[in-house]
Amino acid sequence: MPPENLDFSRRSSLTERMDEPSSRAEMRACLKDLAFVNRWLLGYRPLLAWFNSLALPPRQKPIHIVDVGCGYGDSLRRIERWANQHAIAVELTGLDLNADTIAIAAEASPTVTNIQWIRGEIFAYAPDRPIDVVISSLFTHHLSDGDVVRFLRWMESHARLGWFINDLSRNAVPYHLFKLFATVTRLHPFVKHDGPISVARAFVPADWKRMCAAAGINNDDVVIEGYTPGRLCVGRRKA
Repeated sequence: MPPENLDFSRRSSLTERMDEPSSRAEMRACLKDLAFVNRWLLGYRPLLAWFNSLALPPRQKPIHIVDVGCGYGDSLRRIERWANQHAIAVELTGLDLNADTIAIAAEASPTVTNIQWIRGEIFAYAPDRPIDVVISSLFTHHLSDGDVVRFLRWMESHARLGWFINDLSRNAVPYHLFKLFATVTRLHPFVKHDGPISVARAFVPADWKRMCAAAGINNDDVVIEGYTPGRLCVGRRKA
């Protein structure tokens, strides 16, 4: 477990076990537990609230949504259910660098789905059709500040309707809350180890304002909003 004397005024340099090589079985168990955490700690709520704010028209030309660092694919599956409930046509793409992760996401998905799973690196990804919306969930805290700026630029240039980052808030409260939750629910050891570190590697609003400015994005054009418990999200809706 990470040390108790962390300085939350700056990002931690601690590493996460899920960023290291592991077997597909180990990765599958970790991703399932992360999806469990997302359900119980309301991780989909910010994402669905942002999509509702777009006021997308029903039964129109499909909206192409790309999830970068899609992991287990649970965010895209939840968006697909939301779209079906609102009669909104969508084409969904899950992109992840890890080939095992992509295979696991595909096997966890329904047989009939509008989700396409692609193994690839985000900055080398050449979409075969225009992208309307880019999302990411629990992805950016794995990146360096410089790569976050690069990712912001990539989203700004590719997403026609907007983009949304669903990540964590670097704060002592969610840090200790997750440690308690992980102990009570007996999460996979990797998840139990990585969860607090993810919080310590995450961001505060000032970080996002600085990185958006470095990416050439006007801070007045983005919404930085916290969600209890422990999420800090950044959204951009284009005219």
